[in-house]
Amino acid sequence: MTFEQLGLCPPLLKALAAEGYTTPTPIQLQAIPHAMSGRDVQGIAQTGTGKTAAFALPILHRLAANPRHAGPGGCRVLVLSPTRELASQIADSFRAYGKFMKLTSTVMFGGVPKGRQARAMAGGVDVLVATPGRLMDHMQDRTVRLDSVEILVLDEADHMLDLGFIVPIRRIVTTIPKNRQTLFFSATMPSEIGGLAGAMLKDPAHVAVTPVATTAERVEQHVIMLETSKKRAVLFDLLMGPAKGRTLVFTRTKHGADRVVRYLEESGLPAAAIHGNKSQGQRERALSDFRSGKCRVLIATDIAARGIDVDGVTHVINYDLPNVPESYVHRIGRTARAGATGVAISLCDGEERAFLRNIEKLIRAKVPTMTPPGQAPIETRAKAA
Repeated sequence: MTFEQLGLCPPLLKALAAEGYTTPTPIQLQAIPHAMSGRDVQGIAQTGTGKTAAFALPILHRLAANPRHAGPGGCRVLVLSPTRELASQIADSFRAYGKFMKLTSTVMFGGVPKGRQARAMAGGVDVLVATPGRLMDHMQDRTVRLDSVEILVLDEADHMLDLGFIVPIRRIVTTIPKNRQTLFFSATMPSEIGGLAGAMLKDPAHVAVTPVATTAERVEQHVIMLETSKKRAVLFDLLMGPAKGRTLVFTRTKHGADRVVRYLEESGLPAAAIHGNKSQGQRERALSDFRSGKCRVLIATDIAARGIDVDGVTHVINYDLPNVPESYVHRIGRTARAGATGVAISLCDGEERAFLRNIEKLIRAKVPTMTPPGQAPIETRAKAA
């Protein structure tokens, strides 16, 4: 099926042709007809599936069919995004698809002066893309009002949960008209996100392009039980021994990623970090070096890793176990791509055992315990517990 067959308006088809897009992706095929009809949508989709166009195209189509002004400080569409990088990408997509339409859009996130954002909102816009924290700041300053929102989009809801944005989102939603359309997207659906979706959506259409809670079958999984203080040394031993290939290491925080890189480099092992505090140029260089093999170890946070699509990753090491079990599934799925096999090793300290139990519950399997390289066999899980 083509975009034309989906019934999108001519200016959108012209913009899609200019971008070189002709055939909808599976998530677009499923979501666009429901969203165009005005129905709420709950979508399970990861980054890289064409998800942004799955909500941006029907939204632009609906706005064009019913032009009106949102009023000073108002917007007709509010898109909530967890990070400034994703917010910028979404805003760019709305501009690209809407370039042959007389529609206005702006983006709001932290790290830049609020004054410029307030001025951009002064006359009102059709589409506002924002991170929850910065939007709350503007709401408190009364530079934004949400009483004219017709369509609300929540993107990457599971990462909103990771970042602690669920309470701000619930507050924001109370100021938006109940008579609205809501489009809700998440890569995974942990119980708290399911509850949020239930509260926000009315009789939604359910669309999905990735199965939830399935572990890549070709990934060999292990866990090392250890004290927190031993993590760095064990990681180094793994990278110098069993994990000698292209290895992706996950940490829970940006500062944690930087600390691991410093330790590895001081130990004589080149490594790079990719996370939200890095500039776009730094992130692109780190990814390029990782792809080319110039740097075989990349340390990443979950959010930064969403844009990583690199073949030939032999090992994934969870330096920190994720507190959302579904994130584990997505992390280890970075290896064993395109028919290859892969290995995932998790370092689990005493405080992370609850996370491990939740992961094992989700994947319906025990992760086998392994001995750190170069050490005598450690206690069994039963004794350690």
